[in-house]
Amino acid sequence: MDHEKDPGWQFLRQSQAQLLAATTKKFDSKKNVWIPDNEEGFVAAEIKSTKGDQVTVVTAKGVEKVLKKDETQQMNPPKFEKTEDMANLTFLNDASVLHNLKQRYFSMMIYTYSGLFCVVINPYKRLPIYTESVCKMFIGRRRNEMPPHLFAVSDEAYRNMVNGE
Repeated sequence: MDHEKDPGWQFLRQSQAQLLAATTKKFDSKKNVWIPDNEEGFVAAEIKSTKGDQVTVVTAKGVEKVLKKDETQQMNPPKFEKTEDMANLTFLNDASVLHNLKQRYFSMMIYTYSGLFCVVINPYKRLPIYTESVCKMFIGRRRNEMPPHLFAVSDEAYRNMVNGE
């Protein structure tokens, strides 16, 4: 695709290599969870054992903790890493939404959808995603054909206005 050669493309969508790397991560839907953390909001953890309503978990940093099962939040499979539309998440919880936004921000992919809404995180720097070439990528394209972007939202709004919808 010609889009992928544009300097702004890396800030819009993950490459095939990045997608593949995310899907090969070790994951067990019964063991991998999010737990609350005072510094980071939530951190990844793996359930080591369960006793009644208590779970013993080991965080990604190797710290063992015991907490109530209700305090854990389910984690999405790695195929949802940096997903473009959070409405597609299997588990739409605080931890998963914050993780997705954080990971996309760290990759400077500042646009994300959440169903009908476009979520934008200010990168506090200029990105090459507001050029004429990037704008032209979105003209006449369906939302699911292109990555999240303000241009996609505005082009769809314009087309709906012209078509009287």
